[in-house]
Parts: sequence; C-alpha cells; structure tokens
Amino acid sequence: MNRRRFGFRLFCLLVLGAGCSMLAAQRYGGCNGCAALEAPPNPPYDGRFTYARIKFNMFGQEFGGRGRDIKWGHDYPEADRHFPLIVQEVTTTEVRTDGSVIVALDDPELMKFPFAYLCEVGFWIPSDAEAAGLRNYLLKGGFLLIDDFAGPHMYNFETQLRKVLPEARLIPMTADHPIWDSFYRINAMEYFGAAGTFNGLEAQFFGIFEDNDPKKRLMAIVNYNFDVSEFWEYSDTGQIPIDLTNEAYKLGVNYLMYALTH
Repeated sequence: MNRRRFGFRLFCLLVLGAGCSMLAAQRYGGCNGCAALEAPPNPPYDGRFTYARIKFNMFGQEFGGRGRDIKWGHDYPEADRHFPLIVQEVTTTEVRTDGSVIVALDDPELMKFPFAYLCEVGFWIPSDAEAAGLRNYLLKGGFLLIDDFAGPHMYNFETQLRKVLPEARLIPMTADHPIWDSFYRINAMEYFGAAGTFNGLEAQFFGIFEDNDPKKRLMAIVNYNFDVSEFWEYSDTGQIPIDLTNEAYKLGVNYLMYALTH
C-alpha cells in the first residue's frame, strides 16, 4: 500500500479517536495502566480476530491496584482500540472493533485468541499455573507479542521465560525472516533500531522459535528497548510523527498476519 494512502487513512482515525483519548486521560489521570482495571467485561467470542491483552500479578499483588502503575495495562485502552481498526482497514481479516479482551495466562479462554500481547515483562512473575498456560498456548500454535521493556528488565524476563520453556533461547531476528514480509515488506531493525525509544537504547528484536530453530515456527517475538504499542496509543494525538506511527502499525500488521498464517 502506498504510504501516502496509509497516512491519509490513519489521519481519519486520528480525528475520530482524539476525543476519546482526551477523555481517558482526564478520567485516569496519573495512574498509568489503571484504565485496564476498569475495563468492561470481555465480549463473547465470535470467531473474529479480537485483540487479547495478558494480565498478570505484580510481585504477589492481585493484578495491580488503584493509585499505582499497572504494568500490564500500559497503553490501554487506546492501543487496543486503534490497532484493530487499522487491521480492519488495510486487510481482509474479520476483526472485532467494538472491544478487546484482557485474559490471564492460566485462563482456558486464552486458547481462543491466536495472537496475544504481553508488556512490561520486567515486572512479570508468572505462577506455575500461568507458566504452564503460556507453555501450552505457544506449543499449540498461539503467538505472543512481548513488548515495552528495556535495559535490565531483560534479566527478569529471561528468568521467567525459563519457567515457561526451560530450553528456550532468545534468538536475534534477521532481516530475511518471513515475518518482515508477511504483509508489508519492512525491516524493523533498520527503521526503529538505530533510533531507539528508551533513553537512547537501541531497539532490538528477538524470536522464540520451536526447538530454537529459526527455520521453524516463530512462537513469540520480543520487542526489547522498544514499545510498539505506545506508537499505536498516541497515534491520534499528533505527538508522534505519522511516518513513525504508520511504520509501527505496519509492524503490528505483519506480526498478526504471520501469527494467523503459521
């Protein structure tokens, strides 16, 4: 798709969504991620692609608490609403745009969603049941986007990943992997890597593959020193250049198309 055309379509989304974002900011104030705690009930499953966000306990506290930073809820609800609208606009995928879902890793409902989003894994400490739930999800064909963490938070993520898949390794993504050509032809490592998004840290992309073999199915992609969901969240505010938000949406569309076809 022509970038100018994509940018025009995104501009329409920006205009429609600006009012909602302002209301959300007024309602939730400085409690980052708290909007997710007051999310409406998950809509009933109907077979359409539905954006699924993973919730988790933070250091033993039940899914966060009011008045604090709810790590798993970052960028909600704007990102969870904007991304499906773009998928509906630029692909032929049947998409639910009237609501996303928030689900725990040990909830059997997770198996209904082939694509799931997990953020801020520097604070993620899955229980044995949650680790088993994610293991089953990945091995049975689910795809996980791991996003929005940086620097030393990698240490906790690697520790918790060993609970899920003890033998798994984080393998650097290469430019020739099919995920970069699953819908748009892109090279995220070239476009976002040099710029970085976390205090000058260079964005890096890792994969978790079946049998640690890059020629086999990619079960999860890891955005390290990067936060693609934040580009989606702020795409209707004018605070981020449209060229960057467009590229971030292309990245997400490619992730999803790979997940749905592998």
